[in-house]
Amino acid sequence: MITGDSYHDSDVVGRPMNQQLLAGRYRLSEHLARGGMADVWEAADQLLQRRVAVKILHAAHSSDPAFIQRFKREAMAAANLSHPNIVSIFDTGEQEGVRYIVMELVEGKTLRDILRADGSVHPRRAAEIATEVAAALEVAHRGGLVHRDVKPGNIMLRGDGSVKVTDFGIARAWDDSEELTRTGAVIGTATYFSPEQAQGLPADARSDIYSLGIVLYEMLAGRTPFSGESPVSVAYQHVSEFAAPPSTINPDVSPELDAIVMRALEKGPADRYATAEAMREDLLRYLQGLPVDAALNTAMATRLVDAPPPPPPTAPPEEAYRQAIPMPPNRGVSWGVILGVIAVLIVTTVGFIFVAQGLSEPDPEALLIDVPNITSFTQAQAEEAIQDADLRIQTSREASDEISEGLVIRTEPPAGAKVEPKSTVRVIISDGPETFAVPRVTNLDLETARAELIAQNLTVEVEEVNDVQVVAGIVISQDPAAGTTQLRGTPVLLTVSKGPKEVVLIEYFGFEEAQATLALANLGIEVSRELEFHPTVPEGIVIRTNPAAGTVVNETDPVTVIVSRGPEPVEVPNVLGDQADAARNAIESLNLKYSEGEPTEVPINSGLGGTVQSQFPTAGVLLEPGGLVTVSVGFEPEPPPEEPPPNGDSDG
Repeated sequence: MITGDSYHDSDVVGRPMNQQLLAGRYRLSEHLARGGMADVWEAADQLLQRRVAVKILHAAHSSDPAFIQRFKREAMAAANLSHPNIVSIFDTGEQEGVRYIVMELVEGKTLRDILRADGSVHPRRAAEIATEVAAALEVAHRGGLVHRDVKPGNIMLRGDGSVKVTDFGIARAWDDSEELTRTGAVIGTATYFSPEQAQGLPADARSDIYSLGIVLYEMLAGRTPFSGESPVSVAYQHVSEFAAPPSTINPDVSPELDAIVMRALEKGPADRYATAEAMREDLLRYLQGLPVDAALNTAMATRLVDAPPPPPPTAPPEEAYRQAIPMPPNRGVSWGVILGVIAVLIVTTVGFIFVAQGLSEPDPEALLIDVPNITSFTQAQAEEAIQDADLRIQTSREASDEISEGLVIRTEPPAGAKVEPKSTVRVIISDGPETFAVPRVTNLDLETARAELIAQNLTVEVEEVNDVQVVAGIVISQDPAAGTTQLRGTPVLLTVSKGPKEVVLIEYFGFEEAQATLALANLGIEVSRELEFHPTVPEGIVIRTNPAAGTVVNETDPVTVIVSRGPEPVEVPNVLGDQADAARNAIESLNLKYSEGEPTEVPINSGLGGTVQSQFPTAGVLLEPGGLVTVSVGFEPEPPPEEPPPNGDSDG
């Protein structure tokens, strides 16, 4: 399990953190670790029924809007990383001022804990761990994400021996926050950051490779190559000193593994491995017993082994570090320098011989002075160098993206130019990177906004969102805000309207009215209803929509749902007096059922026999189709039989 320092758990909302339910979903249970930026808790994801790790930012960062904006952006980018050696990010959010990230819970220990307990790692195992870390870094670098804080505390070892790297993107959000990034500030974990980070220069993928080299060195040697009483003194060593190969501390380290470490620890980014994948492939070659590419760089290795230790700084560590940043590192005395000195002595001796032989007129060129090369000197160092050269100094300042603030950009005349003694040399001092005011581009169309930002040497990122109130193509918001000043090339995120969301209507025929209405309302569509009789569709069931299914509509367009009232009712016809057959035809033609009830007796010879004498329901009543109409048909009784004449009247 992840372990960390002891911590008294309470949070900003006033109750113990281990009683918190974040987002109605994550139940915090056990405090795992505390870092400079956040605390890590174990939690139960009550929705997916799994254990997770929740990283909760400290309140100081949660209240920094600039940090939060970059944190969200970087967390989203890190969440897109998917690799067996990268700790997955599942979710991020905010509740009552508490900003959190939900991550994969890794069962195991940090490499930091292992090194504290064991001191060092077997060289082969160290190479295996570094190989998996390099694989994780390569995936991140290909996704445009630089870790910036590769260290043992961010490397997890699971029980099965596999490696997980955590905190991708989070260090960048920290680095970029306005609170923590200032000219000349030292950001990150000083023990593991690269020389360019120590100098306040931008970090890229090769900076992560340097940090991985420090981690590999520590695994092999049981200690880091540089240490000191303060972070600044450690940073000074990263910039100006070379590490002894780890084999000088641990004889079990092979020359091949030595070469890999020292290649990763080159001071210049261009001299290191070009990619994390290149370093991984070299580590794999070492593990397979094959020759490694880094061993080809023997000159580098020899230089690092033979380089004498630099003299201790005469100024305090902070001042020594500040002065050392722009200076090229002391690389020792080479045969080239010795031969050069001999050549100078020979030329000087020959010159004296010619003078002794009678050359009387001095060469005017010999009286001129070379303007010294003082690029990247501090102003105080520049003044001293110019005065030592018997020249006068005049200073001016201008912005520079390459030279740190307060250091020399160039001289006029340039370095190496020959000038007369006491000449004035103009020294241009850096004011730091040039900044540009961010223009207000909200409510402009995207192309106009893009042009205005590019004109201010800023770059543009676009995020499109649906908006029912803003016309498509118009900028809704911008980040950074208008009026702020930013460095050249700073991306400005423009949120641009796509207009109302477009929806393709599906076929709602056969849906219950409530189902269809809810489905359309969930799409943000305004719904109205019409009722209509239908001979076959039951009452309350959707017959169709208007517009019809398949039509593309905006979320602001109204949609009418036509709902069945069932079959249309039929008016019972008046069949009184009609012959029975005619009455049957009239009733059944209206989709009603015909039935004869008890007949009605009518007078003999009345002519009413066989005709309808009564009906139910009566004429004009409304019946649903299929309703029953019962009629009573008249009948004439049989006439009585004729009586015979009396007997007396009959003939005898």
